[in-house]
Amino acid sequence: MTGDDDTDAVGATASTPVERAKAALASLRNEGDTSASDADSPVSATSTVAVAPGRVNLVGGHTDYNDGLCLPMAVDRHVAVAARPRSDDRLRVRAADFDETAELAPGDDPDGWAAYVAAVARVLREDLPIGGADLAITSDVPTGAGLSSSAALELSVGRALLAVSGRDLPTADLALACWRAEREGVGVECGILDQFSAALCEADSALFLDCRSREFEPVPLGDGVGVLVIDTGVSHELTESGYNDRVRECAAALDSLREVADRDLDSLRDVDRDLLDAHAGSLDPMHRRRIRHVVTENERVRRARDALAAGHLDRVGDAMLAAHESLRDDYEVSCSELDAAVELAAETPGVYGARMTGGGFGGSAVALVDDDALDRATREIRDAAPERVGPDADVFACRPSAGVRLVGEE
Repeated sequence: MTGDDDTDAVGATASTPVERAKAALASLRNEGDTSASDADSPVSATSTVAVAPGRVNLVGGHTDYNDGLCLPMAVDRHVAVAARPRSDDRLRVRAADFDETAELAPGDDPDGWAAYVAAVARVLREDLPIGGADLAITSDVPTGAGLSSSAALELSVGRALLAVSGRDLPTADLALACWRAEREGVGVECGILDQFSAALCEADSALFLDCRSREFEPVPLGDGVGVLVIDTGVSHELTESGYNDRVRECAAALDSLREVADRDLDSLRDVDRDLLDAHAGSLDPMHRRRIRHVVTENERVRRARDALAAGHLDRVGDAMLAAHESLRDDYEVSCSELDAAVELAAETPGVYGARMTGGGFGGSAVALVDDDALDRATREIRDAAPERVGPDADVFACRPSAGVRLVGEE
């Protein structure tokens, strides 16, 4: 999907991120700035609103930076960016949810949320004449919850900057630019999963993504299925967690396997069970566990994709539960709260399966639920979560969403 779609239901009421972003942009105008969208601006002074969704990952954890396979789904929680052009090259950015405003000149390297904005602008400006802009950002994607609020922020900022500058990019190219921004500008050694999810998912579908070839295809969820998010309330920050450690451990494991197998391996995507089993005894135990997770997780993604396409939701659920066990035991990125959330969901009638979603070390679990049981399962899990998961746990249902898009211009 491109970013050229017309008004979406996400902007329907005053409580949505879209309406709050519009109000924040109007407030920013009222603060007064003679450089903002004046008569000398080469671009129309009308404002634009872009939205990008958060995501859950049904199967395919930590495979993306190993050239592997993923099965994510965008959700109906969004970051909204309202934007208008300026006559200079500066970005004046209002983060309404934080009650903070940042002024960014080209080349600035800020901290915190502004780092994502600055990084996206910097990458886009390498190839396109992206002008200055006033931006107002709001969101209902929980931060630190493993739903990739950062990728939603990057894609919505990128799409808005392109629009007010009168430029465009194919959506996959915008996703790659935002991926570079997170790696180079923010310092998370991520793969393409989050940015491609926020960009390319379609409504009512998961996305089968090959992170090596960058080929993708929608996989319809079909009728009768719901998705439940259990936010543990344990916030994670990927730049401070063990995420980058796992990236480096996989690189070291690949080097070790190359040496003991005397094979030319480009990534862990090139490893299958037979190769791993043949040399498992020669590998460091931790390296063996990391490789085993990636190898078996790629297999689970294929099985889950085929099962989802055939409507066998119980098999998708089985793959999710097995994925969580592997992420917990072989990849060691879970935590007690995530384990408790998955156990609680798995024992709830009507739930097909559950697993942690996102980078781990906190964040959320995702559950696939029979749609007829969704309301009851939500109530039961919500009632039990404070005691079973933690006092700050939150439980909410979500629907599959489309990727980044323009909501409307006025």
